[in-house]
Amino acid sequence: MDEKTNLKITKNEMLKELTKNLLERWYPLVLDKEYGGYFTNISYDFKLMPSQEKMIVTQARHIWTTAKAAKFFNSEKYYEYSLHGFKFLTEKMWDEKYGGFYQIRNREGNITDIEGWYDEKRTYGNAFAIFALSALYDITKDNKILEAAKSAFYWLNSHAYDSEYKGYFQFLTREGVPFDKNSPYKTKATDSIEVGYKDQNSSIHLLEAFTELYHVWKDETLYNHLYELLKLIRDVITTPKGYLQLFFERDWKPVSFRNAPEEIRKANYKLDHVSFGHDYETAYLMLEASYALGIKNDVKTLKIAKKMLDHAIENGWDTINGGFFDEGYYFDENGKCEIIKDTKTWWQQAEAINALLLFYKIFPKEKKYYKLFLKQWDYIKKYIIDHEHGDWFWGSLEKEPYYKTKPKGTIWKATYHNGRALMNCILMLADDDCELYQLNSFRKLKDEFDQFINHWRETATHL
Repeated sequence: MDEKTNLKITKNEMLKELTKNLLERWYPLVLDKEYGGYFTNISYDFKLMPSQEKMIVTQARHIWTTAKAAKFFNSEKYYEYSLHGFKFLTEKMWDEKYGGFYQIRNREGNITDIEGWYDEKRTYGNAFAIFALSALYDITKDNKILEAAKSAFYWLNSHAYDSEYKGYFQFLTREGVPFDKNSPYKTKATDSIEVGYKDQNSSIHLLEAFTELYHVWKDETLYNHLYELLKLIRDVITTPKGYLQLFFERDWKPVSFRNAPEEIRKANYKLDHVSFGHDYETAYLMLEASYALGIKNDVKTLKIAKKMLDHAIENGWDTINGGFFDEGYYFDENGKCEIIKDTKTWWQQAEAINALLLFYKIFPKEKKYYKLFLKQWDYIKKYIIDHEHGDWFWGSLEKEPYYKTKPKGTIWKATYHNGRALMNCILMLADDDCELYQLNSFRKLKDEFDQFINHWRETATHL
């Protein structure tokens, strides 16, 4: 089968997957019409589960995905689904006394002991709130929504920004005071192993959030923080080999347990490993940020982003069954990256199709990206997509078959990763006879994505 036919078939499959098997399974099911916001815990066969806490990340991701779907399909219903989450986000998850978004609330919007976060705040969670509010403002043009996004941005920069060493502190008390292992305040949260460190994950999603906000608010301070984050991630957090260092001391000294005794190294793998999915997700986010900033001929960012994807392909791709492994490790800095976790989580597989297709569009002569994109999509269809009940399994059934009856929705799993990947891939694959072309909103999105790709294709000529 020729390439054009192959990609057209793939586009049609992805469009059906996005509409019938993802968005229409989740919405309007998860809209909590009694207390506001979105339900969190969804069974494998799409039934609401008895316990329903509400985490800032998941609430924000539902707003973001439905806002993007509203533009993608020129859809009034997704517009309403997205707007539905605004009141709960700003009235229940925003702290009226001290500012900032709580990490978690119960279904009604009050304090809960789930995950041990209580009234604590995280920079990561506040980043996703900014991300969501920016996308929601883009479809509503309602100034009170933009003001909410600005307030969160100002609050983060007042409380979490490190003016001395740059970057942002991740762990904050309710009052917005950063804390570390030596602070009087002691957390009971499940993420306490990370306390006191700066990290790549909150950094890359701040980059993503500030990029989204800059699309709708051309503010000089925002520009400067976005540019600073781009350089920090590209030049400091990304290692020379092309993968992200996960955690750092305040002064950006990498946290590594490579030379520690085995039992200590194993106990701290969460803080020190190679996360292939984060690497190629970040490759995309850096290109997106640089483009939004208007940087011309940004060869350095493109070169490093490509290196990140190539490193993941070389070290994390399963050459036998397909798909990307979850985690690797350099036991010897000069040796081979060894796989230490051979599972294949849904979000890493989703981010892979977006990155592989994007880099094939930028580097059309490098057919490896095209071939791996098709193989990756085949892998997802075979092992990740639930063709019976809808959505995607948390983990690949090839590796973890028990996920077939595990929840489809949790505080960490909704529609953001696979929703974005599918929408982006459809935009990249759509041609003039695509059924969505009759929608002016879709044509505009397609034109914008084509301009993004052409910008980087031109930059690639300078490599």
